Amino acid sequence: MFQGAADINLDAKGRFAIPSKYREALVSEDGRVVIAAHPHGCLLVYPVHAWEPIRDQVLSAPSLDPRAASLKRLIVGLAQEETLDSAGRVLIMPKLRKHAGLEKGICLIGQGSHFELWSDERWLLQEQAIMNIGETGLPPGFENLAF
Repeated sequence: MFQGAADINLDAKGRFAIPSKYREALVSEDGRVVIAAHPHGCLLVYPVHAWEPIRDQVLSAPSLDPRAASLKRLIVGLAQEETLDSAGRVLIMPKLRKHAGLEKGICLIGQGSHFELWSDERWLLQEQAIMNIGETGLPPGFENLAF
């Protein structure tokens, strides 16, 4: 399970190092991960085995529905499978970096089965929106949350 946040940097080649405490759990037997675009303007980083059912679910949507087709193009069409290098770095292709507005500083945010990867600027906006959630009310399913 992936939880927590890590501030990391992209290098000049568009690679980022996965924090060592997550590497073993994130990569499959052969060191591969999947990086996919999310409609909210971030990227998703999945272990290959966790990505495959998500991909299959997205692909099962009707291709003639324009909204479904658009999501398929974004989520599956831009998904990339990458292998970690010997330093635990992963390359993010330019099209995905552009989609998420990634430049130098990025945030890796644990989401249980995967990570979200945000630009520092977009993550700051997300944090601000989260802090204002009291103004709009809790989303469905969170009404009885106690912690």
